[in-house]
Amino acid sequence: GFLMLLAAVLTRTWAVPVPMTTGVPPDAKDCHMAQFKSLSPQELQAFKTAKDAIEDWLVEKDVRCGSRLFPRAWDLGQLQVQERLEALQAELALTLKVLESVAEPALKTLLDQPLHTLRHILSQLRACTQAPPTADPRPQSRRLSRWLHRLQEAQKKETPGCLQASVTFNLYRLLTRDLKCVASAAQCV
Repeated sequence: GFLMLLAAVLTRTWAVPVPMTTGVPPDAKDCHMAQFKSLSPQELQAFKTAKDAIEDWLVEKDVRCGSRLFPRAWDLGQLQVQERLEALQAELALTLKVLESVAEPALKTLLDQPLHTLRHILSQLRACTQAPPTADPRPQSRRLSRWLHRLQEAQKKETPGCLQASVTFNLYRLLTRDLKCVASAAQCV
């Protein structure tokens, strides 16, 4: 009886309110970011084709934006390793949200493959950020807080066209610099 009670108490204490897709608790070993140090030429080409088409479409629609959503100072190498994961997750989530909302049929087709790749990267990233921290979680740095706040504010203030322009222009940095930085962990400086 005591062991059953102990098991029930432990189960309840360790339960994490995170939706599980696999039914297995997330763990650092589920975190496979190193595979994204470089994307395949085919994946990069799919992104380039979609990016060029969106940029042409935005020019055609005469979308102009006054603000830069992703500041020039956005450099994940300036953050702690765990913070880089958070920053990239926010950047990716916004990029996905904005690109998924593109309604133009021709662009939707071109975005199929890139969106699939971005969703895969984001799911891997979430496995990494759900892994229990090894030490006491540190409070967010001011830089990370400012960046995350900026992304949230932009979603409320910017027009859909402006958001599309921002994430499209940022796409290559996201894939070649930010993703590589997180995937390289300690080597990103």
